[in-house]
Formats: sequence, structure tokens, C-alpha cells
Amino acid sequence: MARVYVSIGSNIEPLRYIRTGLADMQRQFGVLTLSSVYESEAIGFEGDNFYNLIAGFDTRMTVQTVASILRIIEKNNDRKRTSERFSARTLDLDVLLYDDLIFKDKEVEVPRDEILKYAFVLLPLAEIASNVKHPVTKQQLGDLAQAFDKTRQSLWRVEVSVIND
Repeated sequence: MARVYVSIGSNIEPLRYIRTGLADMQRQFGVLTLSSVYESEAIGFEGDNFYNLIAGFDTRMTVQTVASILRIIEKNNDRKRTSERFSARTLDLDVLLYDDLIFKDKEVEVPRDEILKYAFVLLPLAEIASNVKHPVTKQQLGDLAQAFDKTRQSLWRVEVSVIND
């Protein structure tokens, strides 16, 4: 079994798409451990604020299979892939960590470099995986989050329910 952490983000009808995306993920991967939901301003383009959170789960699937399923879930939730890296989106699902695997091909990269770059990835990830070590730096995610310069990016927790009961 591998422990997988996935970043989840949306700035187009975020509660709608995050809820349906999580329901799809639960059907595919089973029980999810979820971080709090955080809101942040769009980075790299002018746009509505994003909601972001992290989901963790255990799987026997390969990292490529997990990534492929996530692409299908995005597509089923009206995700339009453009050549622009920074753009508005209904649902963005990215594998951040797959155990301590270090791997990159044209479809998937683990660990994702966004872990060390963006508060909206690192802080919710550290919330549910503080003792997990980053496969490259070998530092615990909780320590990385503590040391992260939080003045670089505005991020705040929002009290919303993302799981449909």
C-alpha cells in the first residue's frame, strides 16, 4: 500500500466542484483524510480566489494510474486544459506525494515542486502529514511549513463543509 497526497483546488464555483470531485475520489480511492479548506488569491494571473485543500489516501494503484484517474475526475468536472499554466479552473487535482517515491515523466511528477513553493499546498499538506518527510529534502513537512515565509502569500482557512452527507 502506498500513501498518496493530492492537492485539490478550484476558483470556478469552488464548493460545487470540490464537493463533486471529492465524491468521485471517494468512489475511486476509498476513505480520504482531508485537510482544512484554505482560500488564497490567484497566483500568476488575475482571477477569483481559489479554495484549496489536500486529500490523503492509501492505494495499491501505481502513481500513473492514480494520476490518470485524477485527470478523468477533472474532465468529468468540466476541467478545460489550456496551454496556460496559471488560469481559472473548475477543478485541479495533482498528486503531490506517493510514499517517498521520486519520479517524473510527462504525465506525473512526485514530489511536486509546488510543495516547497506555495503556501496553499504546503500548509494544508503539513496539517494532515506533518511527520511525513519530503522525499528530496528529507525534512518533515511540519518543519517545512513552520519555516515557510508566510508573508509571501496570503492564505486563510475557511469554515466550509466539502463532504456531501
